[in-house]
Amino acid sequence: MSPAMDFDTLRRAMADNYEQPEGPGRNARAEQLLAEAEKLDVPLAVIEALGHQLKVYNYSSEKGKMFVPFARLLRMWDEHPEDFDEFEIHSLHWVFKWMSAGMLDQPHVPLASIEKWLGEMERRYRLAGHSERAVRSAEFSVAAHLGDLERAELAYGAWMAADRDSMADCHACELHGQGWWRAVRGADEEALELWAPVLQGEYTCAHEPHTALASSLLPLLRLGRTEEARAHHLRGFRLVRSMESMRGAFADHVEFCALTGNEARALELLAERPAYFTDSGDPRSRLDFMAVVALTMDRLTALGLGGQPVPGPAGREWTAAELAVHAREEALALGARFDERNGTPYIGERARARMDQPVLVERLPLGVRSAGGAARAGSPRPVPVAVPAAPAEAGEPDLDALLAEARRLSALRNPDAVGAWAAVSRAAEGRELDVRDRAEIADHEAMGLGPGGSGHFLRAAELYAEAGDPGEALAARSRAAFVGALSGDSAGSLESVAELRGQVLALFAEGGTQVSQTASVLVSRARTLMHRVDELESAAVEGRPVPGADAGGDVLAVAEEAARELLALAEPHAGDDVGLASRAAEAYAMLGELAARADDAERAAGFLRRAVDGFVAAGLPWFAVEYDSRLAAIATHLGDMETAERATRDALEHGATHLEPAGRAQLHLRLAETLAADGRPGPAAEHALEAAHWADEAGEAATFGAWARHHLGGFLLRQGRWAEAAEILESALPDLTAEMHGEGSIVQTRWWLGDCLTELGEHRGAAEHWLRAADVARHWPEQRDHAMLANLAAEALLHAGMTAEADQAYARACDLWRELGNTDAVVRTLRARAWGAARRDGGLGEARELMARAVLECESAAGPRPGADDGPRAEAGAPDGQEDPAAAGRHRLVAELGHTHRQFGDLVARSVPDSAEEGAAREVFEEALGHMDRAIAVFASLGDALLGARTGAELAAGWLETDLGLREAASARARTVLTLADRLESELAEARRTEAEKLLALAEAPDPQEKPA
Repeated sequence: MSPAMDFDTLRRAMADNYEQPEGPGRNARAEQLLAEAEKLDVPLAVIEALGHQLKVYNYSSEKGKMFVPFARLLRMWDEHPEDFDEFEIHSLHWVFKWMSAGMLDQPHVPLASIEKWLGEMERRYRLAGHSERAVRSAEFSVAAHLGDLERAELAYGAWMAADRDSMADCHACELHGQGWWRAVRGADEEALELWAPVLQGEYTCAHEPHTALASSLLPLLRLGRTEEARAHHLRGFRLVRSMESMRGAFADHVEFCALTGNEARALELLAERPAYFTDSGDPRSRLDFMAVVALTMDRLTALGLGGQPVPGPAGREWTAAELAVHAREEALALGARFDERNGTPYIGERARARMDQPVLVERLPLGVRSAGGAARAGSPRPVPVAVPAAPAEAGEPDLDALLAEARRLSALRNPDAVGAWAAVSRAAEGRELDVRDRAEIADHEAMGLGPGGSGHFLRAAELYAEAGDPGEALAARSRAAFVGALSGDSAGSLESVAELRGQVLALFAEGGTQVSQTASVLVSRARTLMHRVDELESAAVEGRPVPGADAGGDVLAVAEEAARELLALAEPHAGDDVGLASRAAEAYAMLGELAARADDAERAAGFLRRAVDGFVAAGLPWFAVEYDSRLAAIATHLGDMETAERATRDALEHGATHLEPAGRAQLHLRLAETLAADGRPGPAAEHALEAAHWADEAGEAATFGAWARHHLGGFLLRQGRWAEAAEILESALPDLTAEMHGEGSIVQTRWWLGDCLTELGEHRGAAEHWLRAADVARHWPEQRDHAMLANLAAEALLHAGMTAEADQAYARACDLWRELGNTDAVVRTLRARAWGAARRDGGLGEARELMARAVLECESAAGPRPGADDGPRAEAGAPDGQEDPAAAGRHRLVAELGHTHRQFGDLVARSVPDSAEEGAAREVFEEALGHMDRAIAVFASLGDALLGARTGAELAAGWLETDLGLREAASARARTVLTLADRLESELAEARRTEAEKLLALAEAPDPQEKPA
């Protein structure tokens, strides 16, 4: 058996346990500590251990256990109040409120007992001299739970009217409760106004703004404030994710996902907390959770995903449809237990209403990666081909109507024409068609096959010839040649299209074919030549040979000639002919591409703009998307961000519903990057969010989606939206790979994450990301990033209280800075190590040594301090009054020397313990004053540039002089600062004057130890 703890050890153990994560492990440890307290035969030890046990039960899923320790505490108070100290008396009365709420959440506790307890609470608070505020708040909770709206409003008013005292809930919790009630009563705007100080961080506590963020989600959605709702979800879920006691708030976040088209995200959240399905210690939060589970599963079932496997109660596999039934039954059964106890149908009715809610937003992208599995209602999809319905009396589709629709779409060059012709082909099976119809079917079937369509094009050419249309036959053969080039035979295809060009031009000259067929042959030739240009360029980059590379002469020149020939034919004849207008626009696009290859960006942009305008004017905006995008890239290269932005927005507009998800994602990300480059991170974040969503829709979550999330996190960080940025970056990180995204993106993501976590106070997590990023960067040729990351990690470790680990990281950074020749950083790192050493037991000697090394580093690198004739403005060799870089570096080091002496003095002065003897303290203070004097001399030598630092050091020296009894010297210091303050910026000047006046008043006050003359 282990020896019993003493009381101090017990207190430390309870404090340590309270810092552990919520859950059964912490609760079990509290039970062990109570047993240890009972061995001490010290009543206060048992009281404190019971209070500790009660607190950990309250903040866990085992809230039902807290009544036993409280009953024991109350009995001890009634029998021996003298055993309680002031803190425990306060704590005992404080947790009366927990008992009231706890009883409401346990349906086995009779309503009469709750009402009796409320009266007991009121009596005891009155005896203790406390305000009614907490009592009326508890009464309001009872009435609201019962659905007694009249009593609830009366109690609410009494709660607001009563004075706040030490028993009132904190401002954050009170505001949450008040806002919650306004939302229940349908006043969403009022609720959000009440929550605003909590949501903005003005009032916080252990569970706020966690619950306020969760409660605000649906009111924001109902008000159409979707951007805020998304931000609150990302920020709020991060807070509740690890807190076992917050099942109700967790359920709010799942509900938000289910009602915004994020069903897959809802499933992921449910999978994170399997115990929530069965934990029974808090029936009310379990009811809320199961109602939201039913809502989510019903949503999946309505989307046709009822058979999808989903996370659920342990012990079996669940589908969405099965879990929907189970969760609804559980929620209704729990609601019935509460209603039976309460004598009202209120809880059950609210549970049903929650489970049966309609979707509030069809699609609200969140930015975080979703594993998929749930369809997203409301996601734009390509418009389906309009196929006429068959007459009711007919057993077969109306072939004539299908043919007419297919020809209409073909004439408009609509992308759905291929599908329409496929419908014609299916309807024509087993039926007689004339040769022209069969030719068009074969032609469009070939178009749908891409590079594999050559044979079908040749079959179409035979049928066109048979139908007496030699021009269309030549056009089909030219299309076959082009797809042959795509299949790898570009040399042979070039020969074919050259021959076909000659034939069609001769035929056209004889009047044997039309402009449109001639243009079709010319465009195939131009396309084949452009493909050849691409092929040769790629081969040159990859260093591989291309068959027939020398046979075509200057392919670029020939391609340009072909594009101009096409343009000369099509543009004059275009008029209202959509096909010819599109040929002319394509010719301009080719000329733009060729100009870009010739590095003539401005000319390329002009051609591409004409191509875009041509497609749009012809009613073919979807063909303009590719060239909008190319124009945006060229405009970016030229630094014309306005044109780049406009072209990218045009691409998104022109693509409309015909744009595939992957293309939409790329365009949104390009627009995000353009906006960010223009200094607009807010709008950039909106488009990066869309890029992430569409990448997920395209099945590219792990590739392009990760890249979009990487950028989105960075844009959010630039706006100071730390929690949202952290959620997004953490979501991106698992998918980022060196092979796909580059090591730089991984390092940057971890770097940004460290920045976010530092702002959120999660210093240990920040250090982990910075160290892992440093391990990647350590292999890079340039080591500055490695040094910076090691330095940042060290700072985070120091903030986390991990002083030994921080020192190791600082030492690593120091070595790197020295290798890089950055003496300033070496000095700052040595100082940081000194402060860390001073925190460790027995580390003062090491701290002094490190500060002394920092002084030597400065003095060695900077040389003699600048004097009156050797100041920053007197350096020789700087042209036109500009400061010489070497001189600037030297003065920077001199400034660091001053800061080092100042910090050395601070470190020495703070090392004096309160128990130090007067003689020993005096000696240390004199040493510290010496460092302050040296710092002042250095700062003074650098003039007004370091005036703020100098005046701060003067005041620090003055306070030391008062401790040493050097009152006249301290007075002189204060007067010096008052004189210098006029040369400082206003805010700093005011702060210096205020402190100097305090110092002066102390220094010139009569010395109480001095006897009057």
